[in-house]
Amino acid sequence: MFAGILQPSCAARLVPVRQGLYIQGMKFKLPFMKAKKSVAVVHLSGVISGGSRGQLNDKALAPVLEKAFSKGKPDAVALVINSPGGSPVQSSLIGARIRRLAAENSLPVFAFVEDVAASGGYWLAVTADEIYVDDSSILGSIGVISAGFGAHDLLQRYGIERRVYTAGASKSTLDPFKPAKPEDVDRLKKLLEQIHSVFIAHVTKQRGAKLSDDEDLFTGEIWVGEEAVSVGLADGLGHLVPVMKQRFGDKVKFRTYGQKKNVLQRVSSSLVDSADRYFEERAAFGRFGL
Repeated sequence: MFAGILQPSCAARLVPVRQGLYIQGMKFKLPFMKAKKSVAVVHLSGVISGGSRGQLNDKALAPVLEKAFSKGKPDAVALVINSPGGSPVQSSLIGARIRRLAAENSLPVFAFVEDVAASGGYWLAVTADEIYVDDSSILGSIGVISAGFGAHDLLQRYGIERRVYTAGASKSTLDPFKPAKPEDVDRLKKLLEQIHSVFIAHVTKQRGAKLSDDEDLFTGEIWVGEEAVSVGLADGLGHLVPVMKQRFGDKVKFRTYGQKKNVLQRVSSSLVDSADRYFEERAAFGRFGL
């Protein structure tokens, strides 16, 4: 059976063990004999946003996800999610990467929601094959929002004249320093509806028959814990370690992967940018009372 590993004249005794063989009292690890079961854990926490300010974006997460799905040949990948959402495009890019890597490596993906997986955060959650939540986790918000301010009255009050020149009738659509035009608002709503349709199609494709026929499912409504399970947004109540141990055994190993910054990167981050990011995240989480 092991011809080629030992010379025919060798009288050594082969004794199989859990992770290899003992040959005359020496332990050898054979490449085709895998060690204990392992789960790669990736934390997805924060607002989803492109550019250097975004903690969760496809560019930043690409090396993390690539390593999680391939290094050490894990038996599964677990996503620990705590996100109120953000950019629909970055959510789509990250989600597509997760599904592609899962298919390429033939690995199951599990999602574990901490405080919230709403809007884009839920987009990431449904890329998993199974979703587990805490009793108090918030899920859903399957909708699209665009928010801003109008400052035209403020300019008039102080006698400030804003001069804008464009080539193209729609170039200054929804200028915050001009009164909103009904036709501009209608155009924006159509754009939001298009993105909403993409979101609905993504959730429907991933969750399929698990979803209930609740009429509020795609209205931007949110659900908590057991309610989220009852409408099909999640598969059950459960936390990372006990669920994975139940699935892969008590001796399963957990390998955590995340974004790393060197000392220079941490020091070079400006205080203004850090403060701006902080208030942006607090505003996003604050919508869900967090």
